[in-house]
Amino acid sequence: MGRNCAASQVRDNPGAMNSERPESRLPQPALSISFPESLPVSARRGEIEAALREHQVVIVCGETGSGKTTQLPKIALAMGRGRVNGGGLIGHTQPRRIAASSVAKRIAEELKTPLGEVVGYKVRFQDRLSKGASVKLMTDGILLAETQSDPLLKAYDTLIIDEAHERSLNIDFLLGYLRELLPRRPDLKIIVTSATIDAERFAMHFESAKGPAPVLMVSGRLFPVEQRYRPFEESREYDLNNAICDAVDELWREGAGDVLVFLPGEREIREAAEALRKHHPPGVDILPLFSRLSEAEQNKVFEPHGARRIVLATNVAETSLTVPGIRYVIDPGLARVKRYSYRNKVEQLLIENISQAAANQRAGRCGRVSNGICVRLYSEKEFNERPRFTDPEILRSSLAGVILRMKSLHLGDVERFPFLEAPRPKAIADGYQLLNELGATDDNNELTPLGKELSRLPLDPRVGRMILEARTRDALTEVLVIASALSGQDVRDRPQEAAQAADEKHKKFDDEKSEFMGYLKLWKWLGDSKGGEGEHKLSHRKHEALLRDNFVSPRRVREWRDVHSQLHTVVTEHGWRLNQSPATYEQIHLSMLAGLLGNIGQKSDDEDWYLGARGIKFYRHPGAHLSKKPGRWIVAAELVDTSRLYGRGLANIEPQWLPPIAGHLIKTQLLEPHWEKKAAEVVALERATLYGIVLYSNKRVNFGRVDPKAAREIFIREGLVNDELPEDLVRQLPFIGHNRRQIAKVEALEHKSRRQDVLVDDELIYAFYDDKLPAHVFSGATLLKWWREASKSDDKLLQLSQDELMRHEAAGVTSEAFPKVIRLGGVDCAANYLHQPGDARDGLTVTVPLFALNQVSEERAEWLVPGMLAQKVTALLKSLHQKPRARLTPLPDFVAEFIELTPFGQGGLVEVLLKAVKERTQLAVQRNDFKLEQLAPHLFMNFRVVDEHGRQLGQGRQLAALKAELGGQARSAFQALAALKLPAKEEAPKPAPAPVAAKGVRAEVVKKPEPARDASQAYTDWTFGELPELLEVRKGGQTLIGFPALIDKGAHVEIEVFDEPEVAAAKHRAGLRRLIALQLKEPLKFLEKNIPDLQRMSVLFMGLGTAEELRDQIIGVALDRAFLGDPLPSDPISFKRRIEEGRSRLNLIAQEVARAVHAVLQELANASRKLKDARPPKDVGDDISAQLQRLVPKRFAL
Repeated sequence: MGRNCAASQVRDNPGAMNSERPESRLPQPALSISFPESLPVSARRGEIEAALREHQVVIVCGETGSGKTTQLPKIALAMGRGRVNGGGLIGHTQPRRIAASSVAKRIAEELKTPLGEVVGYKVRFQDRLSKGASVKLMTDGILLAETQSDPLLKAYDTLIIDEAHERSLNIDFLLGYLRELLPRRPDLKIIVTSATIDAERFAMHFESAKGPAPVLMVSGRLFPVEQRYRPFEESREYDLNNAICDAVDELWREGAGDVLVFLPGEREIREAAEALRKHHPPGVDILPLFSRLSEAEQNKVFEPHGARRIVLATNVAETSLTVPGIRYVIDPGLARVKRYSYRNKVEQLLIENISQAAANQRAGRCGRVSNGICVRLYSEKEFNERPRFTDPEILRSSLAGVILRMKSLHLGDVERFPFLEAPRPKAIADGYQLLNELGATDDNNELTPLGKELSRLPLDPRVGRMILEARTRDALTEVLVIASALSGQDVRDRPQEAAQAADEKHKKFDDEKSEFMGYLKLWKWLGDSKGGEGEHKLSHRKHEALLRDNFVSPRRVREWRDVHSQLHTVVTEHGWRLNQSPATYEQIHLSMLAGLLGNIGQKSDDEDWYLGARGIKFYRHPGAHLSKKPGRWIVAAELVDTSRLYGRGLANIEPQWLPPIAGHLIKTQLLEPHWEKKAAEVVALERATLYGIVLYSNKRVNFGRVDPKAAREIFIREGLVNDELPEDLVRQLPFIGHNRRQIAKVEALEHKSRRQDVLVDDELIYAFYDDKLPAHVFSGATLLKWWREASKSDDKLLQLSQDELMRHEAAGVTSEAFPKVIRLGGVDCAANYLHQPGDARDGLTVTVPLFALNQVSEERAEWLVPGMLAQKVTALLKSLHQKPRARLTPLPDFVAEFIELTPFGQGGLVEVLLKAVKERTQLAVQRNDFKLEQLAPHLFMNFRVVDEHGRQLGQGRQLAALKAELGGQARSAFQALAALKLPAKEEAPKPAPAPVAAKGVRAEVVKKPEPARDASQAYTDWTFGELPELLEVRKGGQTLIGFPALIDKGAHVEIEVFDEPEVAAAKHRAGLRRLIALQLKEPLKFLEKNIPDLQRMSVLFMGLGTAEELRDQIIGVALDRAFLGDPLPSDPISFKRRIEEGRSRLNLIAQEVARAVHAVLQELANASRKLKDARPPKDVGDDISAQLQRLVPKRFAL
């Protein structure tokens, strides 16, 4: 929002919008009207009067100095128009206030009447016009405002629209309005003046039945101006300021006279002034001239002076102000132009090349008093290539205020309004968009009730919207202060030479969070600083001195107060009350936000910029009056694009404030509607954006309230069909449990038969519920409420039957074909079936307890279960070569015959099938002709090994790999279950079969168990009775087959029970050897000392081990051969007999063993020596050495 936001529409309107109308006339003094002959317009007076009598509209085109501005109102008076002649007012508009007041004074002087009596003026906050005055000077904004209260402008009989070539927004609107008004006011005369030769456009605009409006050309009162073109190429060493200094030097040599230099802006003026002061000796006055300059500094330019001067001015000196004594002009050809960006919705101050018309206006400033010289710092070719005229304001402005006023005046669509130049459709759309942002128009671009109220306020739409919101939120007192501050220039001065001191003085006005609150602090300080009543109140002069000491501009403070007074008047006229108690921060900023929704910003996470509306990025203005950095969410009073896009007038806001005030603009999206089991409702995640800025996301919203139909479908599919209702709700709805059981039964049939076409698909189950449930049931709560009532008349409501759930009968799926338990390793293991290819558990999964793992038979596992055997046999047969397979056709018949004739589970399936294939084909088919790797994984049993607590320890289809990985743990678990008990002679009764355990294992007794005695005892002789080859171990109802064995413990032996016969046999032989050795201590001592050639053998054995290890091996082999021939002793009697039989031949056997060992060691030594002498390549030598180690390991004798 620009600084002049309130002014752009109020623009000089003092509050009372009622224009003067003809009243009962007071006696008027006779006027003495004269026309200076020196003015060119005086010579054309007769033509002008004749044209005005003949036509409603006359175009007068004259250059600066022609006298048209001062003489045209006098010509109208002389023609008998005006109140003094019994008519209406002669209205005379000017683009600027200073021009309106100065022209009024000048005309009053020429008429020799007091200002205000016959000729007066009315500008913003000033009205110097008596009731009987005839000529009214005013700004175009004043006349535009009067159209609301006086649509036909009946107060006027003549209107002079001066300086129409400036083509401000107000001028263009007036020209269009007047064109529409003329048919309804045939008595109204209009004079349009222009300082350029672009008069034909105005003439065609006011074309009537008589043709285009007449154009009268009036020459200017100008002296010749010499144009000099001095283009330069900017570089690091030579810039614009160097070019200005050189141009001044050139003009200085031409003789006396002051120089006027046009520059784009304040910064450029300061830089040029600094360069010129360094370049020129003392005695030359260098004066700046720009709109923000204080009144005293501006007046210096117009005061009499002796020294030569260089005036550095912005384009304010092109037409508005005439600087006396100027003989020379330097024109860089640049100006800072405010353009409205339709893409970013911001006003941009851009430095642009001026038009030819503006360049000629600048040149004309040095031809007012004598011959002049204009130095243009660009080429003549470039001048000729520039546009002839400056873009009208309507082509570079937001049209919101104009559209609002047009709608309130019922002028029809802006697209059809007779503008001099129709605005671009994009500009119109942007104007409508701003009005829509403010809530002034609806989606059809018609005024809303708020818009109608807004149109009655003679204010910029943004400011008006803030005030309307403040009225609602009890914040009018504060918002009037802030809005009036934003409508003018900042009252705080910051001169370059005292910037630090100014900043220090201004700190007391800074707020932590909001520059708006800073304005309130400043406003309060302005009131407090003047003091109270009586002697404590500062005089006007002292107060102004205090303001200057604090770097506050008295002139701008007056303007601020004037704007505040104007806004206050508007509020008072509408009967709105100011809030007596202070408004809160939230109340104030919600009111401001109402007019600034397009200026919000969200801080970037990583950088200093803010994300604004429609994707723009803007930065905190470096001069922001905040004592702390702005927060994450801010609003800016205005966005201005200079070197980068800056936000001015910043304030922290909370994003949660926006939805209530910007609801008509916020775009919400409901994303990812989904079923939430815990809440038992369909929830969507709401995401809200304002102009592309995310206000919030992932806000959980009950989707059923937004779209009951879609929510109902999701509820049925997820909550009911997919069984995702919370358990506490399920317990209150018996039909859910019933349907679960029915579906589980059918799914079990599917997995066993490996068919997915038994259970009806989800769509049919969905259709069942969709048919039964009413439209208003879309959540767990609505279902429960409805069901409680509906089930009173039908207790089986919503119950699915098994027939409804099955497409067809699953033939062959019986408990015999697909048993629930399979006996493996002596225990019953739970069997589970899954039809899910790719899953690790696809097919048949058997849960095997760890203690039974080593006893599981690979052969039994090959057979799977009867219901899967046909599929596996078929797959095995299909993996054969073509020749044998051809002799088995048709395969289904052979498979059925094989299954019928072959006992299930006896032997290995592959071996049994191989035999049957050989018999049928009479071919030499081999086992490896069956390509097992080609079989699908589900045709191999999947083993799931669990511990005693049911925790999974391993899973896979390779039984050997599982045994290799978990065999040691399995043996320990088995021995723990056996508890190392040995049976005695007594018999115990047979227990009843145990039920299947929760962990999928059932062990039943297959032989009468016997009481057991402790077997962990140490034995040095066979004192423990008979040691059976097999042992039944029972514990906790589990009966398993174990294999007892003597374990060598060095000085004694112990008894352990093993789950694998091979392991038990190896352990038992070593233990039995130890027990025999314990009976032959003395003979063995003698034998140890008398082994022949032990010393020589030890030398040969050195590479493998010690002499003691070699001796023990020889004695061990001798004991094996002497005592451990099959069958091994199994009781004390056979044990003693075996010792007696072998004792006599022990020494002889030992000598034979020693000789054989010696021979082996000698051969090994010979081979090693030959290898060394041969010096083979390293890889060959390493290979032979490795083979020798395998042939003769350390314990080669045993």
